[in-house]
Amino acid sequence: MASGINDLEQCQPQRCETDVIIVGAGPTGLCCALLARQLGLTVKIFERRPGPLEAGRADALNARTQQVLEIVGVLGDLRPKGLLCNTSSVFKDGEFQSRNNRWWTSIADSAYKEFLMIGQADVERALVKHLDIDVLYETEVSKVSESDREVKVTVGGETMYSKYLIAADGGQSQIRKQLGIEFRGDMPNMRWAVLDTFIKTDFPVCNEIISFEHNGQSRVSWIPRERGMARFYILLEGEVTQEKSEKSIRKHMAPFNVEFSKTEWFSTYDVQERVAASFTSPLSKIILAGDASHIHAVNGGQGLNTGVADAFGLVWRLALAIRCTSYAEALGQKLLCSYDIERRKAAETVVEVAGKLVRSTLRTAQEYVTIVEQKAANITGMGVKYAPNVLSTMESCAGSFQAGSRFPDISFLKSNVVLLRLYEIARYGRFLIFNSGKMRISVPSWLEDRIDIWTVTRDGEKWNVTTSTPATLTTEHPFPEDAVVIMRPDFYIGYAGHDATSYFNRFSNDPTINAGTSN
Repeated sequence: MASGINDLEQCQPQRCETDVIIVGAGPTGLCCALLARQLGLTVKIFERRPGPLEAGRADALNARTQQVLEIVGVLGDLRPKGLLCNTSSVFKDGEFQSRNNRWWTSIADSAYKEFLMIGQADVERALVKHLDIDVLYETEVSKVSESDREVKVTVGGETMYSKYLIAADGGQSQIRKQLGIEFRGDMPNMRWAVLDTFIKTDFPVCNEIISFEHNGQSRVSWIPRERGMARFYILLEGEVTQEKSEKSIRKHMAPFNVEFSKTEWFSTYDVQERVAASFTSPLSKIILAGDASHIHAVNGGQGLNTGVADAFGLVWRLALAIRCTSYAEALGQKLLCSYDIERRKAAETVVEVAGKLVRSTLRTAQEYVTIVEQKAANITGMGVKYAPNVLSTMESCAGSFQAGSRFPDISFLKSNVVLLRLYEIARYGRFLIFNSGKMRISVPSWLEDRIDIWTVTRDGEKWNVTTSTPATLTTEHPFPEDAVVIMRPDFYIGYAGHDATSYFNRFSNDPTINAGTSN
């Protein structure tokens, strides 16, 4: 255990003033804060920057992130502002060589089959707009320490306490460094330039992600952006400047002419590929999320998306551990251990995919696009699966419902008139049990008010779903008779089979099962 991390006196009573302190107000930290407030937790969020992001950084929301932000309640603010893009193209020798989008158009059970191209600043503004607490800018957390009851936080000479702390303070995370958690990985010798600009050109402009090939390499990519803006990624040798970047873009887009009329943002970055050795502190009171826990090449557009997925997978676990005080210590350890298992493996896969993509830029553009197709499950976010752990019993399967997979966005026909999607009406932070009506379901007594049970019955070829209002389930996934399917609070399938009680016992160890709870 790192020095200073367990320096609270064990005899002191719990002094928690706040449920969760969040360090970092990027998309990950803001999403954590908004979800925590929606679940009724008290929150403080600190950011050392002087104010909100104005320009630059991340540029795309994948399909899964759009699903998540719909549930969070901010996607409606973003879709009208963004640009939809689902095609990757190859350009060389003065013409387009290929256009591909089947990895997007083939996505099943989702209303979103494309990237939403939009700047990180817009995403942050949308999250802040819906947040009912202030972000405390120009505020730096200087020290943290934990006991088995609380986290002690020093901010500007002031000491405060919380039940948990989320470190979303970026790739140079001071919290991670204080914890002594190793940031494992590689740093390839590759320096990229990023240019957000408005151009005048006779190039056949299209809303496609274009990889430009020159001399057998694909060192320039064009990402279409909102407001008619263009983002270029440029791999250069030696000194990296805006002038050299613009020269490289002109060379790759020849024979077409390009004039850079207004540039909003120019930056450079060295590719790093690192994943924290653990996403939790020794006593599981401090949790890493977003870039604080993983960084990688921007190729594939997975940075912001992976951080939002971290937030979505984390906050419900904290809320459950905090509110279920009778079981909080053991429950919190189990839930956060499963967060570490699931999200660290997901991050390792992201680093692997981005690494393959960034290295392929030294080869042909078609090779790059081929990798995109091969790794589409991760790039779109829709194929990310969780291996067996306390929350996903992979051995369970019923019909096409497989534990560890995302829950399909199935549709409901309400009163045979209005078509509703699951992701429109189900609530974050609650378990949802689909029950065929022929099984007795027993759940832990302390969990009853955190579970919704929907009865699914068959009427000829239709499945009827009884919630608060009867509806008809219209889905390509035949619901398994004589079975239950459990959707976790993060909209993943936790269990599909014939024994829901055993699933909840896996992570509760609650001896007081309410046998009278059934539906």
